[in-house]
Amino acid sequence: MYAALGAALSLPPLTAALLFAPPRWPAGLRVLSFVCAFTVATVAMGAPRSARRASVWLANGLLGAGLPEPVDATGPRWVNRLRTVVWLVPHMVLGGVVTAVSCLAVFGAVAFPSVWLGGEERMTVFGLSLWIGEGWRGTWALLPAMGCLALAAGVTLGGAVLLRRLAAVLLGHRPGERQAAAEEQMNLLAQRNRLAQELHDSIGHTLTASTIQAAVAVELLDSDPAGAKRALNSIEETSRAAMDDLDHVLGMLREEQPSTVPRPTLADLDPLVERVRGAGAELAVQVHGDLALVSATVSREAYRVVQEGLTNALRHGGKAGIRLRTTVRDGWLELELTNPVGTGEPSRQRAGGQGVQGIKDRVRLLRGTTHAGVVEVGCSGCRVGGDGRECGGCGRGVGGWDVGERRWRLLVRIPLRSVS
Repeated sequence: MYAALGAALSLPPLTAALLFAPPRWPAGLRVLSFVCAFTVATVAMGAPRSARRASVWLANGLLGAGLPEPVDATGPRWVNRLRTVVWLVPHMVLGGVVTAVSCLAVFGAVAFPSVWLGGEERMTVFGLSLWIGEGWRGTWALLPAMGCLALAAGVTLGGAVLLRRLAAVLLGHRPGERQAAAEEQMNLLAQRNRLAQELHDSIGHTLTASTIQAAVAVELLDSDPAGAKRALNSIEETSRAAMDDLDHVLGMLREEQPSTVPRPTLADLDPLVERVRGAGAELAVQVHGDLALVSATVSREAYRVVQEGLTNALRHGGKAGIRLRTTVRDGWLELELTNPVGTGEPSRQRAGGQGVQGIKDRVRLLRGTTHAGVVEVGCSGCRVGGDGRECGGCGRGVGGWDVGERRWRLLVRIPLRSVS
C-alpha cells in the first residue's frame, strides 16, 4: 500500500515534467526541462508543513516506522521542508519500482499455472516462447510461479526496510527537535503533577473539612439545630469552592478554556479560617506585616500551603490548639503552622506523605525552604526570630504553650521576589 501510494504521488511531478519537455525540443533541452519541472513539482508537494506531518503519519501507519510527531524547534524551518522534499524522491522512486515489480511478479505467478491448467503447451513471456507441456510434464510451471511470489515478497520487504531507514534519517527529529520534544514532555509532566497537587490540596481539604462538619452537624442536630444548620451551610460553601477548583483543573486537563474563577490568594485567608473554625477547630491566627507586598504568584502558592497545612492539622492533629502565623518582613514571607501532637504519636510525614511533599515541591519552585516535623517546646527563647531554634527548658512557657509540649510544626519561608 505504501509503495502504491508512492507510485501515485509520482504521477503529478511526472505529468508536469512531460508537459514541459515536448518531443520537438532537442534531447539535451528536453532532459533539462524534464528535471527542472520534476524538481519544481516535487518541491511544491513537500514544502508545506502539513506534508511532513502527513508523511510521518503514513510512515508510522503503513510502514511501522515509529517516528515521533514533528515539533516546532529553534533553527531554520526550511531545513525540515527540504528534508521532506528529499524524502519524497525515494518514496516515489522506490514506490514505483516496488509496485511495478510486484505487479509483474504476481502476474507471472498467476500466468504460469493458468497456462498449464488451461492445457496450453506453450506461453510467450517478453518475446520468449516457453514450452509448458501437458499433464504431469507441466508441473514445473509451479516453480517459476513460486519464484515470482518470492520475488514480489522480497521486493516488498526490501523496499519497506529501506524506506524505514530513510524515514528515520529524513523525517526523524533533528537535535534541536529532540531537545524541544524533551522539554515539551517535561513541561507536560510538570503540568500534570501540578494539577494533581491542585486537586489533592483542594479536594483533600474539602473532604476533610466536610467530614468533620458533618460529624458536628450530627452531634448538634437535636441539641442545637442552629449550630447544625451552620455546619451544613459551611459544608455547602466548602463544596462549592472545591467545585470551582475542580472545574479549573479539568478545563486545563481537557485543553479547553479553564474556569474564569480567580484562584484564591492570601487575601482569601479569612474565609478559609472561618471554614476551619466552622468545623469545630480551635484556630488562632496572627498576621504580621503587609500582605499586599506579596506577589500574586507567591500569594496563590502560599494560600495552597496554608490550606494543605490546615488539612493535615485537622486530619492528624485533632481540632484543638491549631495556630497559624503569617509574617512579611525583610523581603520574605514566613508561614508557621503548629498543632499539638499526642504522646507516642508517630510523625505523620515519616513515610513521606503526599501533602507535605506537595508543599515542599511548591516552595522549592519559589526558591523557598520548608521545615516540617515534631518539636518540643522549651522556653521563650525557642522562637526568637521565628527560626524555630530550640533551647533547654527553663520553667517558662512559650506563648501559652505548656513547657515540654510536643507540637507538629510546619515552617515555610519564601522570598517575595523569587518569581516575577
